[in-house]
Amino acid sequence: MFPEHRPRRLRKNEVLRSMVRETRVSRDFLIYPIIVREGTSIHEPIDAMPGQFRCSPDILPGVVKDITSKGIPAVLLFGIPRHKDAQGTSSHRKDGVVQQAIQVIKNAVPDLIVITDVCLCEYTDHGHCGILNEKGEVINDDTLDVLASVSLSHAKAGADIIAPSDMMDGRVGVIRDALDEGGYEHTPILSYSAKYASSYYGPFREAAQSSPSFGDRKSHQMDPANVREALREVALDIEEGADLIMVKPALPYLDVIRVIADEFDEPLCAYQVSGEYSMIKAAAQRGWVDEDSCIMESVTSIKRAGADMIITYFAPRISELIA
Repeated sequence: MFPEHRPRRLRKNEVLRSMVRETRVSRDFLIYPIIVREGTSIHEPIDAMPGQFRCSPDILPGVVKDITSKGIPAVLLFGIPRHKDAQGTSSHRKDGVVQQAIQVIKNAVPDLIVITDVCLCEYTDHGHCGILNEKGEVINDDTLDVLASVSLSHAKAGADIIAPSDMMDGRVGVIRDALDEGGYEHTPILSYSAKYASSYYGPFREAAQSSPSFGDRKSHQMDPANVREALREVALDIEEGADLIMVKPALPYLDVIRVIADEFDEPLCAYQVSGEYSMIKAAAQRGWVDEDSCIMESVTSIKRAGADMIITYFAPRISELIA
């Protein structure tokens, strides 16, 4: 006897499959990361991330107009300065690389949402996410003041959303106070709340020239084995004033995305990081997988797990695939 209910009845053609589809991919929730390098006329391909590039602020108008034409609503900016020092002083200059980039983008495409990554790893000569003591350890509380200065400088330049990624304790509260006192009480904070000490960041660190010159970042980024800790981190960030929260990376942490989405009502972002991007690109180049199918399956899985927004280097291609 065959069962009365046959699920395959709803799979027999693409039209029907689409009608009953539970999770849908849309341009509305895509965020495209851009790495901006201080200088002029720079448009450098990134070897470890085929199809991605570093560019100087003067190149950005063409880049963001193309992004906007594809219906992508937001970008996430990272900066590479000319000058690096132990304190990361280039990070909060009025004429810093990200500050310049924000203004260029806003002049070119005023309605594009500009999110700025706030961390010191790209600005310090040692490549760590904060100020170090004589033992080479990151000093949490001394770093907070610098992060607040960076955040305020980004807001003054016109950033729409501030995104601290450093994982220092208490940084959301300090940044919130600095923004409020500076007259930017309406600027939201997207906190990298559950950022894991992941092996999937390698291509980005090469691209952003932000690898630590010694040691690692396990003293502040989360242990990949922990889920309950992620819930505590998110709860603390919300209590301190985070408007949006993030899990990074995405695919290896779908379970974390799911439990956070179930536990909290705040908008949840997931970052499909450089390693996730590069693995799909590398396998596709060898003919081992179909690139477009893998892109759509991966981003669908992230959305299905509970993410409201997705940061992904595939954003332009996803936009084309769902056209």
